[in-house]
Amino acid sequence: MSGPRLTAEFWVAAYLARLRAEDIPAFVVARGDGTAGAILIKQSPLDGSATLFQRSFDPLSGARNWMVLSEGPEAEVDAAVARQRGFDPDLWVIEVEDRAGRHLLDAPGLE
Repeated sequence: MSGPRLTAEFWVAAYLARLRAEDIPAFVVARGDGTAGAILIKQSPLDGSATLFQRSFDPLSGARNWMVLSEGPEAEVDAAVARQRGFDPDLWVIEVEDRAGRHLLDAPGLE
């Protein structure tokens, strides 16, 4: 049995606070549904490339994990974001800019 789900808006606020605490610049590119909007995280190491993460659900274990949705030249990753927003206008998009490639999605409480 799982506990109550966090709203998307609450999770985004907590994520941005964690990134700020580590001096990792990030900003909301697209604001989605505050309650149940899906969230994409675009990590850019500021070298022309990017990685796009999406939270996935494993129906067998019930676990939620971050998976790579797109990776490569930043223009291609931006096109993937645009396609996803075309399917789901309630989607949140957070852009993280860190030369070391940090995104903290594997940190306790965020995974």
